[in-house]
Amino acid sequence: MALRQHMATLTVELGVGPDMRDVTAELNQLVAAAGIEDGVLAASVVGSTGSITTIEYEPGVVADLKRAINRLAPPGDDYAHEQAWHDGNGHSHVQAALLGPAIQIAVREGRLLLGTWQQVVVINHDNRSRKRPVAVTVTGT
Repeated sequence: MALRQHMATLTVELGVGPDMRDVTAELNQLVAAAGIEDGVLAASVVGSTGSITTIEYEPGVVADLKRAINRLAPPGDDYAHEQAWHDGNGHSHVQAALLGPAIQIAVREGRLLLGTWQQVVVINHDNRSRKRPVAVTVTGT
């Protein structure tokens, strides 16, 4: 079988950070559109104040993750970024860097290989709402 590749961009609208949205269904739709049964999906958030990860997307865990993110890099702390740009989002850059801009997930039998309680979430860390582009590449057979 020949290796195939499918590329797409998903746009995710998010509020002031940390705000997150479950994109698992949309990513599975892209896998189905690619017609790839076995391979890998790579997704990357475009922008230095966005991230992508997996969690159990239920209200308690979402609240817990938001609280943990704000403890790691609290808004209102003194950030050198503020001295250069004065835009109030130094914490946003640090939070996004800690979680990371990209993820890879195995594709098996035409679907993302995720646990029962595992969903993919895109997070906006910025101090304003954003439309986050997510570059997606599905590669496989």
